[in-house]
Amino acid sequence: MRRLALAAALAALAATPAMAALKEGSKAPDFNAPGFQAGKPITFSMTEARKKGPVVLYFFPAAETAGCNLEARLFAESIDKFKAQGATVIGVTAGNLDKLASFSADTEKCSGKFPVAADPSAKIAATYDASLAVKPGWSNRTSYVIAPSGEVIHAYSDMKANEHVNETLTAVTAWRAKHPKK
Repeated sequence: MRRLALAAALAALAATPAMAALKEGSKAPDFNAPGFQAGKPITFSMTEARKKGPVVLYFFPAAETAGCNLEARLFAESIDKFKAQGATVIGVTAGNLDKLASFSADTEKCSGKFPVAADPSAKIAATYDASLAVKPGWSNRTSYVIAPSGEVIHAYSDMKANEHVNETLTAVTAWRAKHPKK
């Protein structure tokens, strides 16, 4: 019976978009987090990433799950479009951290094209109001575009993975049109 209730709750979450709690115009919290890119350990710094241009920060529930694998592959396939706009992409998760190194390198997922950071107990997700209600300690699927100033310029939450790349790339492209590279 508990499994049915959990399955129903997850289905409801997947069927309807959730609202991202950090609104456009909010100040995005800075953070440092350990992670991996192409299977190699890295430390990601939001402060340093923002110095290079806009940052696409996407939270995902867990490495090596169907929706998260799809989302990572879609970001990897579009990474050159983000880079052309001067944007940095970073994925953050609290789920299946033991699989994060291989997930970052796998050619069916991140393909080593962008870093993924570990968020034990979803502490970073909590500061971004991106915690998964049905599974405490994990993040939901929320994507943010953060300007170099630290301002949230776009937020999108939906447990379906397929529109996060389009949503964030559109926002980055619109921001870049107003802020041409110098």
